[in-house]
Amino acid sequence: MIPTVHEDKSHRRRVRYTLADEEHGHVWGVCAEVEGLFGEPQRGTYELFGWVAQAEARGWLGNRVWLVPDDETLDPWLLEDAESIGQPLKTDSLVITGLDDYEGPPEGHRGRVRIHDGRCWLGSCREFARVLPPEQLQTPLVLRGLALGEQLRARPMKGTRRALDLELATLLIQDDRGVPLTERRLWARASAWRPSSSGTDRIDLELDGELFTPVPEYARPIWERWFTGPPSTKGAWANLDTRRRGAWLELVREHARRDRPAGHAYELDGRHVTDEPGLYLALGEAVNGAGGYFGGGLGAVDDCLGGTFGYTAPATLLWRDAATARDHLSQTLTPDGEVYDLFGVILEILAEGGMHVTLA
Repeated sequence: MIPTVHEDKSHRRRVRYTLADEEHGHVWGVCAEVEGLFGEPQRGTYELFGWVAQAEARGWLGNRVWLVPDDETLDPWLLEDAESIGQPLKTDSLVITGLDDYEGPPEGHRGRVRIHDGRCWLGSCREFARVLPPEQLQTPLVLRGLALGEQLRARPMKGTRRALDLELATLLIQDDRGVPLTERRLWARASAWRPSSSGTDRIDLELDGELFTPVPEYARPIWERWFTGPPSTKGAWANLDTRRRGAWLELVREHARRDRPAGHAYELDGRHVTDEPGLYLALGEAVNGAGGYFGGGLGAVDDCLGGTFGYTAPATLLWRDAATARDHLSQTLTPDGEVYDLFGVILEILAEGGMHVTLA
């Protein structure tokens, strides 16, 4: 049974956080405040020697970029949330940072690399090297005013090292209305706990920050908006840049709102489809309303057309201002750097799924 969280009238938000061991089916505890959820994830830093630019380095901020080795036996790798931090004086190199994908750069490769952001080539270098950043102190994740579940209530009393290790856990997050919003998987190793000021039966539980990847600070306003509940009007994401649209799309994907019955006629507002996240956000709202989800990638859209996300075939879609998407998405690049027409591909996928699209 999940312990009751008493509402604190002094706070505007009533977000609920549940730390659970889903594998064994029990709850470690529940609280209404978490510190350390937002922060700066550990970033990779690279120096690109002999940098030759093909686009403004300032335009990199927050982009996903692919580094493509000239060696065709090696796959390109993705650097999320990339940022150029400038050129060292009297050098021909460029220093960039970003979040490596799970594979990272190919080990030992130091040859020529070309870089693109999915839209255009940004430049190339004759050699690259990883720069070891200064050691970064990870901020702990602190669950304040944690109402303990039975399993955790017994753990601190044992006084053993194993009692500190809660192993693989899930932080479940509900919005103000008590509706599940998202979750974060983490290896929960308790580094400290102390009595909480919010009640004698509660503790402040501190988890090792090295075992948790924080949500980037730039996404905080997006999350705080969703803490109040999903959007009630379409296009609430329209004024966001690509970086923050990606954060919005992540919450849409995890929330996967599909509370409308399957329909047969849809209308897509294409005015803001200027990038890939905008494409999936607009399509999700066309089918499932404000905050709705209908795929966050080509494969996911194809899956949604199977009929479990507010859609049954056949159906029609009126795509208004389609010229905006055609202008921005007809000349995109695969991770390998091959040119393809994303706008044309999405039309083909929709047609194959039984959705007849009219462009306006």
